[in-house]
Amino acid sequence: MPLTDMPLDELRSYRPMITEPEDFDAFWSKTLATARDAATGPAEYHRIEESPLSTVDVYDVRFPGWGGQPVAAWLLLPRGAAAPLPAVITYIGYSGGRGLFHESLLWSAAGYAHLVVDSRGQGHDTPDPDPVPGTQYVGGYMTRGIEDPQHYYYRRLMTDCVRAVEVLRAHPSVDPERVVVSGGSQGGGLALAVAGLAGDAVAAALVDVPFLCHYRRGADTASQGPYPELAQYLSVHKRVDPELVFGTLNYFDGVHFAPRATAPALFSVGLMDPVCPPSTVYAAYNRYAGEKDIRVWQFGDHGGGRGSQPYEQLLWLRERGLAPA
Repeated sequence: MPLTDMPLDELRSYRPMITEPEDFDAFWSKTLATARDAATGPAEYHRIEESPLSTVDVYDVRFPGWGGQPVAAWLLLPRGAAAPLPAVITYIGYSGGRGLFHESLLWSAAGYAHLVVDSRGQGHDTPDPDPVPGTQYVGGYMTRGIEDPQHYYYRRLMTDCVRAVEVLRAHPSVDPERVVVSGGSQGGGLALAVAGLAGDAVAAALVDVPFLCHYRRGADTASQGPYPELAQYLSVHKRVDPELVFGTLNYFDGVHFAPRATAPALFSVGLMDPVCPPSTVYAAYNRYAGEKDIRVWQFGDHGGGRGSQPYEQLLWLRERGLAPA
């Protein structure tokens, strides 16, 4: 995969001017308040009694997200560990869901409580009722409801992700002051959004090769992945004003969540990434308000550091007092 974006020296100072909606904070404050008001009950945890795992207790979870709608997750707790535990919440990449519980054992093996959150509509266990049935979109969920921020898909998904933090902090096995959000690609963009929206409820953020940052640059330069869905949508719907589309996306851009995030954050970037071009990552990273560091994988594609990055994350969290006792 060739190096097709900016040189690293330029990336480190890349701060494009991207218009922030004047009502950005009001939009999200109302969105989250509405979701909390819609919750009709607490999260439900059902232990998997027939799990073949001998060192981890697994719970099938449903918690109220957007509109009070139930969102699926797995909660994995290291068996016999003394509570309260530090916790990691994992958000999933584009077109994926929470998967099978035995596919996500790293964090519980390291002694953390681990919540793996399904992505509505993308995973198999959380449907996404469309608030405006019949609206036109292309490909996956990238353009669903994109002509109005009130109906845009990521309004619902990002709300689910914030609610996951609020729910997990209330669990008796979890230390509410040590909840970490994490994810790669779409999951990384969601972790960044939550860090900006949930404030002090987030103790740290692990933001790998994040998607959902600097959408216009992504639409202009990405050769693979979801960003080209934006160009496809605008090429098919020729009467739609591109400024309308990118105006909607400004409410969901990591570039705007980053200055609102104060938790320590570890990012990663692959300099040969054709899905989330490095300039889109740095556009958000360079605005991040909290303590921050970034692992640069010079020859990494969208996999970034692959198996090396989780090891970096474990050490980084330990250095900040966020490792299990």
